[in-house]
Amino acid sequence: MATIHKFGPFRLDADAEILFRGAEPTVLGQRAVALLRLLLERAGAPVSKNALIEAAWPGLAIEDSNLTVQIAALRRVFEEAAGGASWIETLPRRGYRYVGPVVAPGNPPAAANPQRSPALAMPDKPSVAVLPFSNLSGDLEQDYFADGMVEDIIAGLSRIKWLFVVARNSSFIYKGTTVDVKRVGNELGVRYLLQGSLRKDGNRVRISAQMIDAESGGHLWTERFDRPLDDIFALQDEIALNVIGAIEPSLRRAEVERVKRKRPDSLDAYDLVLQAQADVYSGMPAQVTKALVLLERALALDPTYALAHAFAAMCHHCLFLRAGLHEESRAASIHHARAAIVDGQDDALALTFAGFSIGMDGHDHAAAFAALEAALAVSPSSALTYIVGGVIFGWAGEAERAIEWGERAMRLSPFDPWAWSAFHSLTLGHFHRFRYEEAAKVAQKAVQFNPGHSISYMLLAAALAKLGRLEEAHAAAARVLELQPAFRYSQQFAGVDCAPALAASLSEALRATGLPE
Repeated sequence: MATIHKFGPFRLDADAEILFRGAEPTVLGQRAVALLRLLLERAGAPVSKNALIEAAWPGLAIEDSNLTVQIAALRRVFEEAAGGASWIETLPRRGYRYVGPVVAPGNPPAAANPQRSPALAMPDKPSVAVLPFSNLSGDLEQDYFADGMVEDIIAGLSRIKWLFVVARNSSFIYKGTTVDVKRVGNELGVRYLLQGSLRKDGNRVRISAQMIDAESGGHLWTERFDRPLDDIFALQDEIALNVIGAIEPSLRRAEVERVKRKRPDSLDAYDLVLQAQADVYSGMPAQVTKALVLLERALALDPTYALAHAFAAMCHHCLFLRAGLHEESRAASIHHARAAIVDGQDDALALTFAGFSIGMDGHDHAAAFAALEAALAVSPSSALTYIVGGVIFGWAGEAERAIEWGERAMRLSPFDPWAWSAFHSLTLGHFHRFRYEEAAKVAQKAVQFNPGHSISYMLLAAALAKLGRLEEAHAAAARVLELQPAFRYSQQFAGVDCAPALAASLSEALRATGLPE
């Protein structure tokens, strides 16, 4: 059972060495946590300087000023609660005493932590994951703003070629959970973790961030930022630059400059795109239709906003393939994708989605991979680029490249919610190479990751039919029609420009399942 101390609005998990305010972790170093634990355990009683120093610096001889600095850090945290500044009393020449709210034992929150996975091997270069920043604004609707801050920090770090950066979609599985930094480092295969919190209040934003060595749990860097909201983009760059400095002090200035990138001129447009993102990523016609309303408003404010164009392209792509194959949707997808490429040469995410739309809807694979390669030049750690590129390779019949890119994507982002799409590329690659057992296994994973996507079931049905498992194939085919009643596989293959040999092989298998052509 974890050792928990509850007092006022705070909760100290002494074993995990994390202080929480409500459900949100605070930015506090290990030595400050060690001091707090001893003060709470002896609440109301004097604690000598020697005892405190031994708790935080065991076996070391240090100046009293070090202790003073750590006590001051605790007081700054408590200042956010009413009367908190006086909770730690100074006893001149003797030590300190905790005199705050009653300390009570407590149980750790019941929220489930992410499922543990085997430890991943460390890359052969510095590696980092940026965990979700806690939203301390008291307004759940501001979660998207905190998430967008983190995504931009990840995007900036991903521009550094020597740095392995885990994708947002993997690090965000830890949102709202208490994390053990060593376990998370093992699960994501990284050496460093960036944690933080954000408070948005009127026209100002306050950010606390800390860089942690996941192997030792030691804090490499801790900082607070208090800035006017109109300086938010410079603030994001500043945080990213400090993280890089914590990992590699001798970093050349030329590499530091890679973090900086063009920002949209309108903060309002940026805000609208952040709000639209979840619906864009859903891949569902009703939700992307909602997202398009926000994206059109963003583009009215900033017509050259590359990511807004790229998101709009993905929305129209979804409407084209999943809502009737209407030509106007295909044309709109290509139009926005081209605009995103023109205005987004330094934006890997915009280039990625633009390349995907041009490849899938425009059937121009040369232009698609020019955009995707440009995205990887900007952000070598972009898992999503490998995911969507693998899908294009898969439908084009380039089996080995589809498998190579799909596997690379899964290494960069092992918990990615887009994994179902990577599994599509792997399934298509194995199917085209007549490895039907492998294709069926991967297609089953795609179904498990996204049970609401008709194409996952179609690919599973085809692989099962090739294996002679017709009863299971019929069940998978029936699920396709439940999800998409108007589905016709010949239209799907024409829509994505499926390679003739692959289309013929898939069609032969699907006829046996009873799916309409």
